[in-house]
Amino acid sequence: MSENHGGSISIVNLCTGMLYYCEDICKVQKRTFSGLRQRIFLNKKEGKWCMVIFNFFRLIIGLLVIGVVFLVGMLMHAVTWVIGRWDQAACDRMRWSYIQACLKVIWFVIGGPTTVIGLENVPTDRPVLFVGNHRSMVDIVLSGAKSPVPVGYVAKQELWKVPFLNVLMDDARCVKMDRKDPRNGLKAILQVIDYLKAGRSMYIFPEGTRGRVEGEMLPFHAGSFKAAYKAGVPIVPVTIVNMGDVFEDHVPWLKWVPVAIEYGAPIETAGMDRQAQKELPEKLRAQMLETYAKDSRLIGLT
Repeated sequence: MSENHGGSISIVNLCTGMLYYCEDICKVQKRTFSGLRQRIFLNKKEGKWCMVIFNFFRLIIGLLVIGVVFLVGMLMHAVTWVIGRWDQAACDRMRWSYIQACLKVIWFVIGGPTTVIGLENVPTDRPVLFVGNHRSMVDIVLSGAKSPVPVGYVAKQELWKVPFLNVLMDDARCVKMDRKDPRNGLKAILQVIDYLKAGRSMYIFPEGTRGRVEGEMLPFHAGSFKAAYKAGVPIVPVTIVNMGDVFEDHVPWLKWVPVAIEYGAPIETAGMDRQAQKELPEKLRAQMLETYAKDSRLIGLT
């Protein structure tokens, strides 16, 4: 039994090492790759066609990378499932390690230059509820790749219909939400509370769906904050800027554009009175809109 356990850990180390090796290659090649992209976009005479060809290859490479990620993820899922029979905490750590490594590689391929602000605001000694604006299908890729702590997401249940992706989302402790069924929504919030109390940070999009206009945010649903109140954990606002221009506004093409992600100061919820809870969603939305405008100027959008 001990031999099988040791062999499983060796396989985990090998697979995780492969992913970090890919990540290291991305870092080594980053200057060259970025220079190539800049030369393509600065070529005014042939820039249009160069951009089309460049983005086409980015799309193909991105799909290939996602395919590899899913295959490696299935192997890692099986191996960590075995390890979880002896040590669930070690299983969870290993699963987050390979999931975040996957997200980092995917973001390098499909994303643009990224400005990260406020990582020091995220507590690492206790769980938090991340509350973020939602503009793009790849918000999870960026926020997961940059997160300083393991995190699970509250996501629409339709994502669990995608083969392989559903397994990885379960491994990351994500929670499925049926937006059409209030009873299911309550069940999802209770699951989030359980994860928070168990020490797992969670991430929720209080708008309930993706926004359609860059720089605007839909009203925040008060129910999205209840898990933090019940679990007594801090809320950390996360503002992501210009994600719509990466993919959402011109599906299926990717675009190399600057983006920013800022982690705001944590908001303590323990002992918060009902009036403060009632005012928090709109207050936080206004704060995040201000942050969005500030970071837009910072990365040169306005």
